[in-house]
Amino acid sequence: MASSLFFSSSSSSSLPSARSDLRDPSGGDRRARVSLPLPLPRRGRGRGRGWRSAAAGGGAGRRYKGTAMREEALTEMIERKVAEAMEACAGEEGQASDGCRVAWDEVEEVSQAKADLRRRRAETHADPLEPFCRHNPDSDECRVYDD
Repeated sequence: MASSLFFSSSSSSSLPSARSDLRDPSGGDRRARVSLPLPLPRRGRGRGRGWRSAAAGGGAGRRYKGTAMREEALTEMIERKVAEAMEACAGEEGQASDGCRVAWDEVEEVSQAKADLRRRRAETHADPLEPFCRHNPDSDECRVYDD
């Protein structure tokens, strides 16, 4: 489980300057829930199977939370864009208008983005940490401990 941190917008000294996405648009209680990443499992300590063995075969059907959230967001965006395109193309004038064509082009672009995400996920069965470790082998996240 990811740990959570609650903070109020009044304590601006420790918060980053670009935090407009964390504010409540209704102007009511301005608290936001921020999910912190899970700590990486310790490798080579004899506890659990470790990330390499799980990625190699133990977790073949497992998807990462960020990937599932990205796919859900794209699905919601497709639904929104289809509804907007239907509105833009309503009536006889709408179907021949440039706004209608642009709206359906946006639907097509978002659908293509979702298809690309699925294709990339199907092609790569590797752990997302591996490309990082290829470029940064000396970082703490990439250390391998031998017993």
